[in-house]
Amino acid sequence: MHDVSTQIAVRLPDEMVDYLDEQVRSGRVRSRAELITRLLAREQRRDRALIDLDRIAGSDRRDDLDDSVRSARRTPLDID
Repeated sequence: MHDVSTQIAVRLPDEMVDYLDEQVRSGRVRSRAELITRLLAREQRRDRALIDLDRIAGSDRRDDLDDSVRSARRTPLDID
């Protein structure tokens, strides 16, 4: 995590706030901000993985991984 941060205001549906609060109460995370940061980091990793898959799939070089790449590209990513 970075040392520098910016505070922002975000409007969320009540059920999402309830989920955040339950995660804090259960001890899974220390704060709402921690969980939101984790979720955003997961989304960033997912985006990078999709970019990598696109890059590999768009390669002119054919190899044994092509079928795996095509399959992975069709699979929704939920990376933790």
